[in-house]
Amino acid sequence: MNRILIIEDNADVRTFMKLALEMAGYEVTAAEDGRLGLELQRREPADIVITDIFMPFKDGIETIVELREQFPDTRIIAMSGGGQHLKKSEYLWAAREFGAITTLQKPFDVDQLLEAVRNTVADENRS
Repeated sequence: MNRILIIEDNADVRTFMKLALEMAGYEVTAAEDGRLGLELQRREPADIVITDIFMPFKDGIETIVELREQFPDTRIIAMSGGGQHLKKSEYLWAAREFGAITTLQKPFDVDQLLEAVRNTVADENRS
């Protein structure tokens, strides 16, 4: 079974994702920002980390860079609803450049979330 860590500052989105993934059979932990997410990853490493881009304390890009340095085998999915200055696609492109394997544009539904996770697991199995 793949362990998944969700890093998302919006409590509603975090809960939605956690429940959807648990119902699909994954073991899931969650954190509300990159700093706490990295602490959780150090204590109980997940196979897959799904991280938002815009968060307080440590944003998603910083989080992805640290995950890549400290946990190079961890698969990363980045998600974003966009920001004030760039389009969603530009933030997600940057996340891929820094090490995200897959990206999700917010808002997304359960099927899109599960497909992103399945694709990430399949990609891992091909490696």
